[in-house]
Amino acid sequence: MKILVTGAAGFIGANFVYYELGRFPDDEIVGLDALTYAGNLETLDEALKNPKFKFVKADITDAAAIDALFAAEAFDLVINFAAESHVDRSIEDPGIFLRTNILGTQVLMDAALKYKVPRYHQVSTDEVYGDLPLNRPDLLFTERTPIHTSSPYSASKASADLLCQAYLRTFGLPATISRCSNNYGPYQFPEKLIPLMIANCLADKPLPVYGEGLNVRDWLYVVDHCKAIDLVARSDRIGEVYNIGGHNEMTNIDIVKLILKALGKPESLITYVTDRKGHDMRYAIDPQKITTDLGWAPETMFADGIVRTIDWYLTNRDWWERITSGEYLAYYEKMYGDR
Repeated sequence: MKILVTGAAGFIGANFVYYELGRFPDDEIVGLDALTYAGNLETLDEALKNPKFKFVKADITDAAAIDALFAAEAFDLVINFAAESHVDRSIEDPGIFLRTNILGTQVLMDAALKYKVPRYHQVSTDEVYGDLPLNRPDLLFTERTPIHTSSPYSASKASADLLCQAYLRTFGLPATISRCSNNYGPYQFPEKLIPLMIANCLADKPLPVYGEGLNVRDWLYVVDHCKAIDLVARSDRIGEVYNIGGHNEMTNIDIVKLILKALGKPESLITYVTDRKGHDMRYAIDPQKITTDLGWAPETMFADGIVRTIDWYLTNRDWWERITSGEYLAYYEKMYGDR
């Protein structure tokens, strides 16, 4: 099988590339990424040593580049991880989120139709459902929960989902969609909560926490997510939407305190800051459908996953320190500028 993985130099996309190369060593993978601020080619260093992996620098909104790639490669499966994903950035500049997350998805699906790709999978988010009240722990997102977005980011992802379903119905695109809860693990860009707190802890910098830190998220270890996506994308369940959650609900402040304790740092480093506009209070996924249909269930409890994650960031300080210093931005030019 030949697989196109877009957003391959990002957090989840890179983890998926490594999962596939390990799980299916005979498959060929083409990793595509525009290498914008959160796409780090260094993340794929080990994959680039594998003859079954090839990297292509391109933007999914570039229709000519995408068409040429699809014409050159007979893809059996396209998995779209490529997205602008940080809510704060979407509030500051909604336009780039609409272009990448909606128009980019359209470009990929048009190419998939034109070149008769047997399967297209859209990676989405539980944020399309909005949020849940803190005082109703019995309520969970299911695939039947109405879409009710809160930010330009979540609105752009919901729009892409709806467009994907329209392409399925109108053009017969063989598509599936998955909506995940908050991921954590290796290679996450250090603007997100967990790697940011680890990095700031190690530098004895203030740990900024929105509001009182009472917002709840359902945390999913990234490797568990990769396993779920692989199952969905290789299944015969055309047209289905699957929620992928970790059964690990935690408040932001509890996570911050856990990281402080693990690294032996004082809680005095916590700094409460003005809350984000439209900040969702609680996300919680019911993954029963994917468990029933495909036999998937999260394997990693948060207590174990957070230890692995902290250990990874301690062991790989060079990786994230180069990001926080901005040095990683020169890496692609160094590796590919003269080619």
